[in-house]
Amino acid sequence: MRKIRKADLTSPRDAEAVVFLVNAYAMDPMGGGQELSGYAKRNLAAELRRRPHCSVFLAYWDDRPAGLAVCFEGFSTFQCRPVLNIHDIVVAKELRRQGLGKDLLKEVEAFAIQRGCCKLTLEVLEGNTVAEQAYRNFGFRGYELDPKLGKAMFYEKELKEK
Repeated sequence: MRKIRKADLTSPRDAEAVVFLVNAYAMDPMGGGQELSGYAKRNLAAELRRRPHCSVFLAYWDDRPAGLAVCFEGFSTFQCRPVLNIHDIVVAKELRRQGLGKDLLKEVEAFAIQRGCCKLTLEVLEGNTVAEQAYRNFGFRGYELDPKLGKAMFYEKELKEK
């Protein structure tokens, strides 16, 4: 039996599930292929809990951690309404293609609507065609204001401690 709900990051069980699932995602080729650092494993749940605009959703399958969505609320200045970004979404490898990812997206979408968000956002690697198709099937599209100007691109700049 599957169950999806908002995580309680003060619960040791939920905190362990979050670390377990994010670590599984990190070790997957689509997550970079490397295990989380010891620091991340020890501090992830507490650091997420400290962020007031963070919402984490957990899926359990037969009482085992099965899926996760970590979301952060932002803000659309153009629409003057909140935006919910799905920063991480993962389904345990052995439980993929069971509809769990879609169910997680439905739960996140319902939460975003309840919060008055104007849209959901996420990013996906070009090579992750299975996830990209799942997102498209759910209604996600590339972001563009004017087709003549092209789609928005995602950039990053890694910051190093000094």
